[in-house]
Amino acid sequence: MLVSLDKGAILVYAIDMLKIKQFRYNADNLGYLLYGRQEALAVDGGAAEAILSFVAQQGLTLRLVGNTHRHADHVSGNRSLLRGSRAEFFSPEDLPAPGEDLLLGEDRIRIIPTPGHTMDSVCFYTGIALISGDTLFNGTIGNCFSGDVEAFYRSVRRLMELPEATTVYAGHDYVRDSMAFARILEPENQEIDAFLKQYDPAHCRSAIADEKRINPYFRFNEPAIVRLLEERDLPRATEWERWHSFMSIE
Repeated sequence: MLVSLDKGAILVYAIDMLKIKQFRYNADNLGYLLYGRQEALAVDGGAAEAILSFVAQQGLTLRLVGNTHRHADHVSGNRSLLRGSRAEFFSPEDLPAPGEDLLLGEDRIRIIPTPGHTMDSVCFYTGIALISGDTLFNGTIGNCFSGDVEAFYRSVRRLMELPEATTVYAGHDYVRDSMAFARILEPENQEIDAFLKQYDPAHCRSAIADEKRINPYFRFNEPAIVRLLEERDLPRATEWERWHSFMSIE
């Protein structure tokens, strides 16, 4: 079944045959294999040996290898994946034009630029799932290593506009630490405990709807966060001020 999802500037065509397999490596890094009937795309494939083994077991062809950004822990598996297959390396710059979809067999994957953590950060969006790298974790966001807080704000706002049922697959499993920080900021938020009860380190994920309930960096407009900014006498009159102020809290 071909489904069209139109959300603001994002137009995605997703076929329900596309699947996602999560691979853990380096303790908390998470890499992914997106695959359909025959072809596969590895994203942040640090678990190269496990990915190649899974591809062989499933009778798939690894066609593309890509990354959410160029930090060393995310590109570490690229060479092994390319040597162990006939795959080609994919960079968002390889797309014919901005806004073009990446084709994987019959499936289309939207590459969403999300500068902020790094200026080259992107997310891979299938229409029902988001591979978010270090832009959005399950319960928090990445550090703003680029220094461009305004770009990061625009990126997070764009992800907040995705359908709430979208599954978020992040670049690291920081769930327990992120929920401990969220509890400090919002000690009365009962959604935090509810989210932790369904947390599964063997399949680490959330939904955009979860993020709106438990992720402080998705909740900077909520009364509890605004009160926190007020208590610390931080600028909060506009949404941008609330975001900028909240990013300064440690």
